[in-house]
Amino acid sequence: MNRTAKTPKAPFVFTGWHMLGIMLLFFGTIIAVNVVMAWNAVSSWSGLVVQNTYVASQQFNGKVEQAKAFAASGLEGALAIADGRVSYSLHDREGAPVTADSVTITFKRPVEEREDFELVLVAESGGNYSAMREMTAGQWIADISTVRGGEKIFHQTIRLVVTGESK
Repeated sequence: MNRTAKTPKAPFVFTGWHMLGIMLLFFGTIIAVNVVMAWNAVSSWSGLVVQNTYVASQQFNGKVEQAKAFAASGLEGALAIADGRVSYSLHDREGAPVTADSVTITFKRPVEEREDFELVLVAESGGNYSAMREMTAGQWIADISTVRGGEKIFHQTIRLVVTGESK
């Protein structure tokens, strides 16, 4: 008997079980990624950008023109939140205070509507406006509207982070 001679190895045969394994791995990966992405999308964002997309599209050009006019007006606003007080000051290009009939701030969370609220500020001296309000810590979008004589004279949107303990 010849001990040095090797028996020939059987060639690899691709079977239906191999194909089934490849298909399960391929489609299983795709399905797993889709499930993870869908779960992240649903749990992290409300999906609501505007109530009615058709109406928003019709108003877009007007809002762009209005934003350009506000930018050209030279008015500048500054928002401050501290010690349970929300303060806003409005000044012109030269730093002179601007008076308004009303200043309203709509605070919105970037990812949900549950904590959104509107705050009307009271006029103080020198273009300053304020109101008492405890703010929950986290990210907010402040949509500020300033009105004088029934006409909006300035609009500003600020994204901010309120620090401190969540209440």
